Amino acid sequence: MPDELSEIPDHERKHRQPTFDRFATLAARWMGHGLTFGVAVLVTLGWALSGPIFHFSNAWQLIINTTTTVLTFLMVFLIQNTLNRDSAAIHVKLDELVRVTEQARDQLIGVENLGDEDLQRLRHAEQDGAGTAVSNDRPPR
Repeated sequence: MPDELSEIPDHERKHRQPTFDRFATLAARWMGHGLTFGVAVLVTLGWALSGPIFHFSNAWQLIINTTTTVLTFLMVFLIQNTLNRDSAAIHVKLDELVRVTEQARDQLIGVENLGDEDLQRLRHAEQDGAGTAVSNDRPPR
């Protein structure tokens, strides 16, 4: 099997990402930064302190409500895009580890594409094979 990853030079990998994926990654990284949180707190504090100036009007309330609603709506898609790519990358890495480990079963490669019932069955089979049983109701001790 050819090593497709080695065919792509490191400096070209990030440029092969679609534009939205690059944007989503940068935006999620930026929005998750502590400085961004600080700016959001300052903006919110500034908005709250401006309440008496605007007599706590409906327009004053509408500004923060609309802004936070729109930003939250957009961030959901950015975060989901980033999580989907991260999850796919982790699965590729795990699949490779399964493939190259002699004791691992190659049938587990791509198991993330199974339905919930099949995954639950596999989970129980793995637990039985390991001699452990984990209840869905409480975390393992």
